[in-house]
Amino acid sequence: MTQAALLALVQWLSPAFPTGGFAYSHGLETVIAGGDLRTAPALYDWLHDVLVFGAGRQDAILLVAGLRPGADHDALDALARALQPGAERLSETLDQGTAFARTVAALTGRPLPARCLPVAVAEAAAPLGLDPAVVAGLYLHAFATNLATVAMRFMPLGQEAGQGVLARLHPVIADLAAQAADSTAEDLGGAALGADLASMRHETLETRIFRT
Repeated sequence: MTQAALLALVQWLSPAFPTGGFAYSHGLETVIAGGDLRTAPALYDWLHDVLVFGAGRQDAILLVAGLRPGADHDALDALARALQPGAERLSETLDQGTAFARTVAALTGRPLPARCLPVAVAEAAAPLGLDPAVVAGLYLHAFATNLATVAMRFMPLGQEAGQGVLARLHPVIADLAAQAADSTAEDLGGAALGADLASMRHETLETRIFRT
């Protein structure tokens, strides 16, 4: 693992990278608008469950599968699309993945097609030769950071409280990344039904700040 490769990945997964991640709440806007999420502890529980039981774990497994030599990225992308529980979640991962691939292609000169975000990151990062657990950990951290930022913008939650929630999630992220590194597509599955239903209800909200 070289410093140059690690810095490239950090840049790709930073909030400054133009994937438009700031515009997607992953259904979080629904529960905040409904008054079901009001405190930092409640936000921690919500993000913890999305990571451990929902899209966090699922994306990490897809990402690691895409990093392996000889990975079939077309098949993984088709699987990633099929796993999305609703229209907005499909848009969320595909729109961000498309923007990610387009920007990395412009930076590297590599032909990178539009894919769901975890598969797009895998295809781009595979030549970097980084530890899969490191790649998965940084991906999950970026995912959690985006959702924590959504909460800090939309909840009565200060910066210190929001950053505290994110810091508490670090051990969870590290554990998930290590598990994903030893997982295969056969281990895919999820049970974050509250988040899935929230993303579906978001499609019919009359007033929306976020796209999902």
